[in-house]
Amino acid sequence: MGAKFIFTLGLVLTVAQAFGAVYYVATDGSDNNAGSKAKPFATLNKANKVVSAGDTVWIRGGVYELTSTVFYERYKMTAGILLTASGTSDDNRIHYLAYPGERPIFDGAKLPVGNGVEHSDGTSEGAMYTSPIVIAAKYLHLKGFEVRNTPMKHNSNSGVYLYASKHIFLEQIDSHHNAGPGFFANDGAADGGGHIFLNCDAHDNYDPDGWQGDGENADGFGAHYQKPGEGDTTKFIGCRAWWNSDDGFDFINQEFPVVVENCYAMGNGYSNYGLGNPQRGNGYGIKMGESTTGHGHHLIKYCVAWKNKASGFYANYTLAGSRWINNTSYMNGDRSFNMASRVYGEDGEASPLTGDNAHVLKNNIAFPNKLSQIGECLEKIPSQGINHYVECAAGENNTWNLKLDLSEDDFMSLDDPSMTVTGEDLSQMAGILGPRKADGSLPDVDFLRLKKGSRAIDQGEDVGYPFAGDAPDLGAFEYGMPSSSSMAPSSGSTSTIVKFINRTGALGPATVFDLQGRHLGTLQAEQLHGNVETVLRTKFKNPGAYIVRYGTNLQRVNVR
Repeated sequence: MGAKFIFTLGLVLTVAQAFGAVYYVATDGSDNNAGSKAKPFATLNKANKVVSAGDTVWIRGGVYELTSTVFYERYKMTAGILLTASGTSDDNRIHYLAYPGERPIFDGAKLPVGNGVEHSDGTSEGAMYTSPIVIAAKYLHLKGFEVRNTPMKHNSNSGVYLYASKHIFLEQIDSHHNAGPGFFANDGAADGGGHIFLNCDAHDNYDPDGWQGDGENADGFGAHYQKPGEGDTTKFIGCRAWWNSDDGFDFINQEFPVVVENCYAMGNGYSNYGLGNPQRGNGYGIKMGESTTGHGHHLIKYCVAWKNKASGFYANYTLAGSRWINNTSYMNGDRSFNMASRVYGEDGEASPLTGDNAHVLKNNIAFPNKLSQIGECLEKIPSQGINHYVECAAGENNTWNLKLDLSEDDFMSLDDPSMTVTGEDLSQMAGILGPRKADGSLPDVDFLRLKKGSRAIDQGEDVGYPFAGDAPDLGAFEYGMPSSSSMAPSSGSTSTIVKFINRTGALGPATVFDLQGRHLGTLQAEQLHGNVETVLRTKFKNPGAYIVRYGTNLQRVNVR
């Protein structure tokens, strides 16, 4: 059974169901058309005006040059595409999908950008921010296209911007070469968040010479400004961030939990395919702070960070400890893991996190074991003349606890284009950051995977996730499990679902989707212990592939 479960939705509908209206958008379409396959619209802005919950918009392949903007009065910003029409629930979304076998590309190079520096003057010319795609809605599903070349004047501009949105599902979106973050979720609204970023890429984003500094804000992925007690957890699953001028993943001022699972961060803090070194780029791989209220307790599991300019995994002076489980950090410029606690006030007071706020670190690989604020933390209170080190959380069953100085002999390979190639587009090369599989899942390569006889095998602690062998391995890749990031194939009584439920206990009703991510129905908890294939065949009648979501885990089940 797979060590990790990831939503991998295919391109072909295999289950005949009744859904909402269907529209089409094409580069040779017209917004005066009916939006049919034969007479498609030209823009998603037109589609946004006509769609309702449950509808689907198929986007034909080709380059969509965005040359005009829509002014969004509510937030005083402009957008090449502004999506405001909403679905009503998880099973009644609006779907914007790349047409099967085709690749839509939204190019923002010719977008007119507002002149605002710190505040908008209430006009499109004075707007502070501009993005190719702005989402201000709920229950949308976007899949299968590229966003690129967002320009800037004074302010960095995101490729895809979620503003006070709820339950947005972005799948297989590639946001690159933007003058700002690849993706930015600003969840500063009641009940915001609850997004899923699945198998998305953010790379080569760089904001030069902005008013805040060279390379200051171009993260790969960002989720910010969600208040404690509001909304739902946002998840990043199977996502990759590389060669972004600031950080790979950044969740500063995020006071509601975020989950980062099976994600990769490489070479952040650099630009120009790794040749440039922006002065203000921070260069952290996965940055999980700063929570100022003590509510931003995040989960980071099965992630890999390597060759970032600063630390691979960074807590960023948070007041709230997070869970760091089965991650691999390799050859980062500063520290492998940096769990720095909050600095108080201008006098530099600092105190390690303790009790329920302490970081939990289990089954991680630091290669080499370069750490900060782990086991021994700086306590600094100048007003009391205190400046010394005190004991703090060190974690359990990590390479540093076990005093494992891993070497090349513990891994199948330490060779990958991302380790040696600069000045070229890594997304086009066969490697860990290269082309994804047809279903969007991560490529199968040997880089940083444990090999037979590795000292990191069976050295971990059982924390409730599936594993092979006598105990979990250390790091992001479990030896003896399918190497793909996608869900392990399953059918019949040997389904991973059955094994997982029997191991961990029932997780309540499961939700069933077709391969386009459309909701089909539910399975009750007691049905999950039996032959899931038979249950699906009986309930839905049709053979084909189904996606079953139970708790936070997902599994593809093939019904014959």
